[in-house]
Amino acid sequence: MRKSGPPKGLVSYLVLELLDEQPRYGYEILKEIESLSGGHWEPSYGSVYPILYKFEEEGYAERIEREDEPDRKYFEITDEGRAELADKRDEVGDTGDDFIDVILGFYHMFAVLGTDERFEISNPEPGEGWRFDEAFSAWIVEQLIRHHEYYFEEFERVEDTPEEFAERMGLSE
Repeated sequence: MRKSGPPKGLVSYLVLELLDEQPRYGYEILKEIESLSGGHWEPSYGSVYPILYKFEEEGYAERIEREDEPDRKYFEITDEGRAELADKRDEVGDTGDDFIDVILGFYHMFAVLGTDERFEISNPEPGEGWRFDEAFSAWIVEQLIRHHEYYFEEFERVEDTPEEFAERMGLSE
């Protein structure tokens, strides 16, 4: 189990991938990550800019001047940065369990806040905002299914228990 937030190294990996596509400046990187997340996540300036400056210090990126935008700090990936990117691809490839913990953990808390009588949250009146209830839960699940079908293929229910799924997928320890 991990704490909430992106898996360690994800933001620096995304920065390197985006710099590998083309030279970019910090705000552009923030907006591209926001776009990649469907508008649901935007890392802070306080996470992206220190990464860019660290990459500059370590030789993974270098600042470049652009005549058409002299006031912007553009960064370009270096050969050393491409080598680091290869390492980060391996590192991030091993974070699937971190993603699952975040996704399922937040959804579970959403459902608990809507159903557990120990918590007396004040939901907005119907039509006045997001509510912790069955209708909004169903919408969340529907969006996950739509994303699955957009990126992969038609959704089919998986009847396995968590333990059965782990065993079938070779995740058991």
